[in-house]
Amino acid sequence: MTPPRATVRLQFHRDFPLDAAIPLVDYFADLGISHIYSSPLLTSRPGSRHGYDTVDHGTLDPELGGEAALRRLVAALRARDMGLILDIVPNHMGVGGADNGIWLDVLEWGPESAYRDFFDIDWTPADTRLTGKVMAPFLDRSYGEALTAGAIRLAYDAARGAFHFRHHDHVFPLCPRHYGDVLGAADPELVGELAGGFGPLENPATPKAEIQAEKDRLALMLTREGERLAVAALAAFDPRDEAGRARLHGLLEKQNYRLAWWRTANDDLNWRRFFDITGLAGVKVERGDAFEIVHALVFQLYCDGLIDGLRIDHVDGIADPGAYCRRLKRRLEALEARRPEGTPPGGYVVVEKILHTGEAMPAAWQMDGTTGYDFMDEVSAVLHDGTADEALDKVWGQATQDASTYSAQMEAARRQILRDGFGTEMQTATRALHEVAQQDLDTRDITFAAIRRALSELVVAFPVYRTYADASGRSAQDWTYFSQALAQARRRLAPIDHPVLDLLDRWLGGEAPRALGGDMEQAGTRAYAIAKFQQLTAPIAAKAVEDTVFYRYGRLLSRNEVGSDPAMLALPARGFHELTAARGATFPAAMLATATHDHKRGEDSRMRLAVLSEIPQEWSNVLAELIAAAAPLREALVDMPQPSLADEVMLYQSLIGAWPLDLGPADIARLEGLQERMSSWQLKALREAKRETNWVFPDADYEAACDALLRLILTDARGRPARERIAALAARLAPVGALNSLTQVTLKYTVPGVPDLYQGTEFWDFSLVDPDNRRPVDYRTRQAALAGGDGPAALLPQWRDGRVKQRLIAVLLKARATHPDLFAHGEYLPLEVSGPCANQAIAFARRHGDLRLVVIASRLCASLLDPAEGLPLVAARQWQDTRLVVPPGLLGRYDTLGGGGTLDLMEGTPISALLPHLPVAVLLMSP
Repeated sequence: MTPPRATVRLQFHRDFPLDAAIPLVDYFADLGISHIYSSPLLTSRPGSRHGYDTVDHGTLDPELGGEAALRRLVAALRARDMGLILDIVPNHMGVGGADNGIWLDVLEWGPESAYRDFFDIDWTPADTRLTGKVMAPFLDRSYGEALTAGAIRLAYDAARGAFHFRHHDHVFPLCPRHYGDVLGAADPELVGELAGGFGPLENPATPKAEIQAEKDRLALMLTREGERLAVAALAAFDPRDEAGRARLHGLLEKQNYRLAWWRTANDDLNWRRFFDITGLAGVKVERGDAFEIVHALVFQLYCDGLIDGLRIDHVDGIADPGAYCRRLKRRLEALEARRPEGTPPGGYVVVEKILHTGEAMPAAWQMDGTTGYDFMDEVSAVLHDGTADEALDKVWGQATQDASTYSAQMEAARRQILRDGFGTEMQTATRALHEVAQQDLDTRDITFAAIRRALSELVVAFPVYRTYADASGRSAQDWTYFSQALAQARRRLAPIDHPVLDLLDRWLGGEAPRALGGDMEQAGTRAYAIAKFQQLTAPIAAKAVEDTVFYRYGRLLSRNEVGSDPAMLALPARGFHELTAARGATFPAAMLATATHDHKRGEDSRMRLAVLSEIPQEWSNVLAELIAAAAPLREALVDMPQPSLADEVMLYQSLIGAWPLDLGPADIARLEGLQERMSSWQLKALREAKRETNWVFPDADYEAACDALLRLILTDARGRPARERIAALAARLAPVGALNSLTQVTLKYTVPGVPDLYQGTEFWDFSLVDPDNRRPVDYRTRQAALAGGDGPAALLPQWRDGRVKQRLIAVLLKARATHPDLFAHGEYLPLEVSGPCANQAIAFARRHGDLRLVVIASRLCASLLDPAEGLPLVAARQWQDTRLVVPPGLLGRYDTLGGGGTLDLMEGTPISALLPHLPVAVLLMSP
């Protein structure tokens, strides 16, 4: 396996199909990218903007151009010695609608379907009315209302010769065993020769194969008859009259599914979803047959040399991620010999995995690493000032009049998410554990309710996404996190439930299922319970943290990012070095991200907001002024709810972070454009917070009030005092933020790992959460900028246009291309900085053979930046006598990458000599 040198993430959809990337290949190659890292390309729901709702694993999405377009793109990539990494979605599929053939087959045939075990369906749930059925909660109103209103209708598809029920865009096939019920309701004179087929259809003992054959015969006859007979039959099931409605209901009751209102999903669903999204059904990819279906085309594309590696989406949703990853890796290795001659080595695989502070991805998975959320967190944290922890707590508490801690908000969010969004998943896990209890005489008196109480507290207390216990039990890391959750749950539970908690500890991996020896039934029951528990904690963590608390707790929004812990404000340089060295030792080819399709705000927006951690008192003063300036605007919200102070403070931070570099407070035309973007962000933020409004029961009045306040601030004359303060603070932070951004770029492209560039972020990225971060990219401007010959230092005076960032990326990627072994295999050596401004710099070296690379970058420089300069550049005099401590093995003459000639590194080289033109320096010594 040869890992990519650097990737660029592209989001494909019908407005940016595969062919649209072909003209960009030369640009990416010239920038230094080795691989396009593509969003999912298998056929997804029509109109999908992301591709994570796959409906057909066997075809490439026609909206993206299909296989022909993929081959054209790959040909262009190969011409520039580039490759393609494909994002795949093995955990779930898009369901509902009318376009997932596997799902429709399950609905049509139920337990008789060849795919009955493809989706994670419980065919024998606690609710016996669902035995052998699939809960189908896709109705837009209650079942009775939908039936009476004629929103559910029986229909006939002449092209397929098949009957189905329809509800808006949703299709629910009629089981062929009940075709006789439909055709028999038609005028007997019209039935004619079809009558002979009714007997086998109505006989429950008739095998499925015979039923299918009879259905095909009837379909042929119906086609010959035209639709005359079908129309006559459908008339008998017209819901507009009472008799037709009764027949329709009776027919629906016989099907292999139960139609229901979408709101019932949280309580009654008998199949696993992706998070709480009912339109995405969990796949049992751990089964051999499901694994083959999901990956058949992917493996073929790999064999054909059309893809070179994979990104695995939501690996934590899979029952046993380790077993899945190893199986996938073995298959790719086995297929390597079948790839076309001349195709570069493939097999690079990374997984989307959120790591808790101190958590390591299991090496036994045999993956090349994560997709980079861990690095995104670490590089951001090292550019925050940890001394502001208490000060920022105080600023937030006073401004919002809310003294609750982050941990308290986290617990409240977890409880709310578990209660309101995952009732059915909690029920499934509890029932599975109750089954375990029933299999032992010593525990069969443990009640369902007691297990649910203990399990609920355990889930609420869980510190990581999930554990990975299997037939062998827990790993040492799993023991650590499970023990933390147990201790927390024990403090919250009444003593009467403590023994139940101890049992859960045993059952959920504390005692390996395989230790049960020959009792296969007990081992299987335990394994199922473990899987259901581990598939529950991950989505609870994700929804509670990323999609709830991140929009409630806004001490500093630059730390409210996917993969980050808002409670951990900063990371010292020493801590960054330790984590980077550890990743380099265990996963040297892990992906390094600073922006993704899922980020909450752009990478440079975070770097700008990070400066607030350096000036908490100044931020406190400006925030007080902002709230005072907005007071008249609040009063203008006549007969409207008052936006909460927390929502207001987070709005200000988001505006400061996203404020365009060239936007003035009087430019109303452009302010209206910003207002439109911010309005979309704010609506999502308010609903994700789930306090005053939410996605299920939106409060239109509250949302309108918040939108009105935003409009007053940005585009109304009365809001000018507030927006002038916002613009002034954004201008104050922007140069230091740009300095942070250049340091972030330098670290990402020089530490161990594979740097990933999210589309368009080679220029400044002040985007908001999706869909704002997926807007079209102006590549024409970027191509023209790259064609210029100036080095980063020469572009620094015009830093606001973003070209300096792009040029720095290009310089570093050129070095990676010239010396691939240095970056792929070189040692990582932290370097010490001494002197009065030692905390304002971070330095390290890479060493491989005779090659040496020394990196020095500024950090936490708000106090050192000369406002009169107007540049993200610390003047030499500001460094005073701060020096880089150079060990003997690194002494000598180096080339300064990006221009600037050569430099001699001595034992104590002054930082001012290292950073005369840029806030970063990358020095290379080659033989």
